[in-house]
Amino acid sequence: MNNLIQQLKNMNFNEYEAKAYISLVKLGTVTAYQVSKDSGVPRARIYEILDVLVEKGIVIKEEIDETMQYSPLPVNVFLQKVQANWSQNFKDISMSLKEIERIETMPTNRVMTLKDQETIISYCQTLLKKAKKRIMISMWNDMYDVLKEDLEEAAKRVDIKGLTIHVENPISQLDTHRLTQYTQAPTTEHWFILSIDAQEMIYGPSIEARNLAFYTNDPVHIYLLEDYIWHDVLVNRIVKSSKEDLDQWISVERKMFFES
Repeated sequence: MNNLIQQLKNMNFNEYEAKAYISLVKLGTVTAYQVSKDSGVPRARIYEILDVLVEKGIVIKEEIDETMQYSPLPVNVFLQKVQANWSQNFKDISMSLKEIERIETMPTNRVMTLKDQETIISYCQTLLKKAKKRIMISMWNDMYDVLKEDLEEAAKRVDIKGLTIHVENPISQLDTHRLTQYTQAPTTEHWFILSIDAQEMIYGPSIEARNLAFYTNDPVHIYLLEDYIWHDVLVNRIVKSSKEDLDQWISVERKMFFES
């Protein structure tokens, strides 16, 4: 019950209004006294609260047998009314915010830190929908699985290039990273890169490990990270096409390169 009251409060009901409406739904057509008794709303406030609900159009007030009684709007009608109001409010807010948004005032080239998992995912989904020509990615399975449906939908409109790591059945245009000691190691960071039209990019560590990512429209960042993806794709293609065991050689060379 407390959860339902809180949900109604999230829809601009105060606590007394929420309790009174819930009691009416439960009791049907009753007097203000009965609503007060069931809901716990003080008798000194119940008439005022019910009048507010009448004004909102979700309670019907009528005189029956010389007694003022109150009835709730049927639940299905109430829910339809709430949904219609929410949809209209969402539409109005969207239009108003888009009208006042001034993209031209933003810095031309920037790097912005994104925190919060939902924000990061929403940014990625927005970019995938926004892509007009090409999408380039480098993704481990954790991030790919989150964006799988969005990537598949985007692939119907634009080219998607890049590679995936530990992803089962990725989009056919993507290269699959070979299994190596590095990719198999549990300590290896699961980074991701998502670039669209060589204009905008989001990159960062696995959202399962850290709620952190970076958005940029800076051409230098985008060039360097897209070039990194290409080199990763190229190395994978060379190793896969070679008859020699290049992975062992790469492993040794990598260790020597990064040693202090």
